[in-house]
Amino acid sequence: MIKKISIFVFILAIGFFGYMIYISKALSYLSKDPKACINCHVMNTSYATWQHSAHARVTTCVDCHLPTDTFLNKYIAKTRDGWNHTVAFTTNTYPHAIKISEDGAKRVQDNCISCHTNTTSMIISNASKYHNFTSEYVQSGRKCWDCHKSVPHGKVRGLGTTPNNLGVKEVKGIYKNIK
Repeated sequence: MIKKISIFVFILAIGFFGYMIYISKALSYLSKDPKACINCHVMNTSYATWQHSAHARVTTCVDCHLPTDTFLNKYIAKTRDGWNHTVAFTTNTYPHAIKISEDGAKRVQDNCISCHTNTTSMIISNASKYHNFTSEYVQSGRKCWDCHKSVPHGKVRGLGTTPNNLGVKEVKGIYKNIK
């Protein structure tokens, strides 16, 4: 009798675990689909502003916010961020205007420079003419979005920033050029 109860409890636990994976859409986080980022309504504003930006036609959230150097680094960052997001969103301990972490900002900065190599190298080579943009200046902590504030999430970031941010709509043709 004890053996049957143990098997039943084990099967029930596995069923509950499977249900939790299904209800939390956990497997969607293994993809590049930007809609995975809006499984939690807190990210709707970021998704809606990205969706209407030029970046939406060529890149996804993962391309900007995760390391692109190795598969291992990408999934380590994804796991760490996923855990931090789960804790913050489940316990409702996130700020009204979500700000990127220091580690996340470094990853985004590296990815901006990586994608826009021609532009950044041209800016550095012409720094004396047009920008105060020397290598030392970049290394001192200035980020691309210090000047390009509205790329790709708009100027103001908060839960009430975009109209209709609780009902994200699919823009036709938005994914046609994504790698």
